[in-house]
Amino acid sequence: MIDVQRLRVLRAVAEHGSFNRAAAALRLTPSAVSQHVAALERSLGSQVVARSTRGVTLTAAGRIMVGAAESVTAELEHATQQVTELSTGQTQLTVATFTSGGRLLLPAALTELTAAHPETVLHVREFEPEDSLPLVRQGAVDLALAYHFDGPLPGRPGSGSPALEWTALMDDPLHVVLPEGHRLAGRPAIDPAELAAEPWVLGCLKTEAYLRRYAERAGFDPEVRGTTSDYFFARSLVAAGVGVSLIPSIALAPEVPGVRTVPVRPPAPARHIGVATMGHRRTRLQVTALVRALQRQAAALDEG
Repeated sequence: MIDVQRLRVLRAVAEHGSFNRAAAALRLTPSAVSQHVAALERSLGSQVVARSTRGVTLTAAGRIMVGAAESVTAELEHATQQVTELSTGQTQLTVATFTSGGRLLLPAALTELTAAHPETVLHVREFEPEDSLPLVRQGAVDLALAYHFDGPLPGRPGSGSPALEWTALMDDPLHVVLPEGHRLAGRPAIDPAELAAEPWVLGCLKTEAYLRRYAERAGFDPEVRGTTSDYFFARSLVAAGVGVSLIPSIALAPEVPGVRTVPVRPPAPARHIGVATMGHRRTRLQVTALVRALQRQAAALDEG
């Protein structure tokens, strides 16, 4: 019989990359963490982590067991939630969302949900996708409104984690934001390579990663003069003349005086926005209803 606590410890080791950091997160001693992992290895007859002076990494067996740990945790969370709902007569629904998508898509969708299911008790938590998607796998949240750029969803490739179900909602193209008097402000579209000599303001680290990939292909190294995690603040810095920026379209409201927004020449970079769920939770009426409400909100935005 596999001890659930040992699986929980292994998952923390995988997440934090060392026994010491996992111990701090779990409020255990490093020795206790090491003993739990060693006991799990003895019960399996197989090594689950490879130890080195740089930390620990999962073996193939370890990746399988971390996937099992996340599945078991999710099922226990789900069962606990069902028992709570039986005793209270209320349905708990926890939603994770990133800021700009939540601001634009979520309020009307939640209003629609609670009108149809007034017994639902809502909990909304703000997370970036790299944090919210693991919470969906673990059962800590029921669904996540999230996004990704080029490539797969954020996660831990090869970890053995359970697969998420991804429901695409909309594409969110990036736009160039310029000071109002900029020489290119009147253009119908801009190739970012035309801004190679300009200083840049970044609204999030993921935009920076995209900008640097694009700049490398275009043969320039962007000079970054402003960094922030808030797109409104980034546009305010553009208005103040600090630099130019790349901003997703849904983060362009409310308007900021003193800037001009210009589309990127095709093929335009975009965030791909969608909803992440686990299959067994999609059968819940409230989860299905909220996903459909979000689809309607996204369709209305596309039509507008």
